Amino acid sequence: MSVLVTRPGQPGEALCRQLQAVGIQTVHHPLMDFHAGSELEQLPGRLEQCDLVIAVSQQAVLYSQEYLTQHGFSWPSDIRYLAIGQKTAQLLSNFTQQTVNYPAISDSENFLSLPELSAPVGLRVEILRGNGGRDLIARQLTSQGAVVNYCEVYQRDMLPFNARVAVSEWQRAAIDCVIITSEQQLRFFVTQIAEHNMPWLLNQTFYVPSERVAHDAQSLGIKHTIAVGSASNSDLVAAILAEKNDRNHE
Repeated sequence: MSVLVTRPGQPGEALCRQLQAVGIQTVHHPLMDFHAGSELEQLPGRLEQCDLVIAVSQQAVLYSQEYLTQHGFSWPSDIRYLAIGQKTAQLLSNFTQQTVNYPAISDSENFLSLPELSAPVGLRVEILRGNGGRDLIARQLTSQGAVVNYCEVYQRDMLPFNARVAVSEWQRAAIDCVIITSEQQLRFFVTQIAEHNMPWLLNQTFYVPSERVAHDAQSLGIKHTIAVGSASNSDLVAAILAEKNDRNHE
């Protein structure tokens, strides 16, 4: 079993190390890079004018924390904080020194079921995110009477690659599984694969964080998908180990 890890940055490198530690070969090929967002300098003022902060990713927390620290600001102690995923919640909790709740399944649909969002009328919400992304949370909360703003604290840049060269390398590495942690990365990855490499692509097993992304993968022609229910490294490793054990018992 050999896994292509597309998660960018240090989290992707950490995921590779965790998989290698349990005997699974990996190749790291990040699909995107990050830098500071266009609205980061507005963050301190935005935090003073909201009741609830929602962090959509680890990058949103890390870029926010770095900016606040560098400019002598701190996270307010008189507002509430929520996060989409467990790791993001842990980071935000460490920096804010407050309890940060998150859904058991890391997607917008399950996030909206959190008890903190059961009566959002009049709630001033600041969503910390990168450029683009889904708007389900904002639309739903706005329809229920909340006042929602986005603060673009980081920017995602996709990293084009030569599919012919890359797939040849992955074939030599006997890649048979791909980890994709977002719908945006999935669609970008598929568009980058040249038509003559589609048979290789469609025979891979794709590990994705949710049923929604799995359905999207299937709509693109991908035959084998496993919805992990989370984008955390520990859950991804557990899912791949379970599949490896199943193969060993076939």
